[in-house]
Amino acid sequence: MAYIFNDENAKQAIESGKPVVIDFWAEWCGPCRHIAPYVEELAEEFEGRVLIGKYDVDEGDDLPVDYSIRSIPTLLFFKDGELKNRHVGSATKDDLKKKIEELL
Repeated sequence: MAYIFNDENAKQAIESGKPVVIDFWAEWCGPCRHIAPYVEELAEEFEGRVLIGKYDVDEGDDLPVDYSIRSIPTLLFFKDGELKNRHVGSATKDDLKKKIEELL
């Protein structure tokens, strides 16, 4: 199951240095709902190696501003506390998986 991020725990996860993927989404967003099953499946597939989760932009404040999230879905890929990659818009599961594998 995908982790549920908020401003506080997302910053802690990023600062841990471990690979982290954050899906910025909202319930009303059609493309977000399209990739949601992929995010869930990949969270299970990479469990223990990469922390993959979702951040509801309607419930948070700081993180979308900190990373200039202007469109959703946006997925941010972190490693060693640094932003390594960004994906904006819908995607296939294979596209997302390749970007996750680049973190390892």
